[in-house]
Amino acid sequence: MKLLSVNVGLAHERLIGQRKVLTAIDKRPVEGEVAVQPLGLAGDEQADLSVHGGLSKAVYAYPSEHYAFWRTVRAQAQVSGWDDSLPPGALGENLTLEGVLEDGLYVGDRLVFPGCVLAVSEPRFPCFKFNAVMGFAQASKLMAQSGFCGSYLAVIEPGTIAAGQNFELVPGPREVSIRELFRARVKA
Repeated sequence: MKLLSVNVGLAHERLIGQRKVLTAIDKRPVEGEVAVQPLGLAGDEQADLSVHGGLSKAVYAYPSEHYAFWRTVRAQAQVSGWDDSLPPGALGENLTLEGVLEDGLYVGDRLVFPGCVLAVSEPRFPCFKFNAVMGFAQASKLMAQSGFCGSYLAVIEPGTIAAGQNFELVPGPREVSIRELFRARVKA
């Protein structure tokens, strides 16, 4: 399992539909080590703390394996070309991971990096800002249907993190996977 990219972004106003909203969904990759603090990564912000951020949702991780799906559906929606790439962080994630999917992550699992430890806490639920950043109104619905939601992480041991690092998945109680929890809450 590998950390492909560390991505951060600052809150800013963005025109969505006919209104300006505060968002920090636009994450960009950063080089070198990044400090991991109890409330998230250095240089990163969350605009709406009622749904993002806090101790249990300090860091958002997303599997790189789902990027091909999003490139395809964006091309089908005619908001990008078939050969256009999506840069790391394009789905609003802080960590772009390789080798771990939602059905293999359980609440309480720990991701042990060389310089910090993060715990899987819950799935991410998309909103209208996700539709805007993806460029089409059905993006949130497609996330709900696919279960390609990624996961929020709590900081267990602060420290540092950097792109290119390998990490270890240490199983927690293994009672409910991120995919199961996401599907249960989306259907409720």
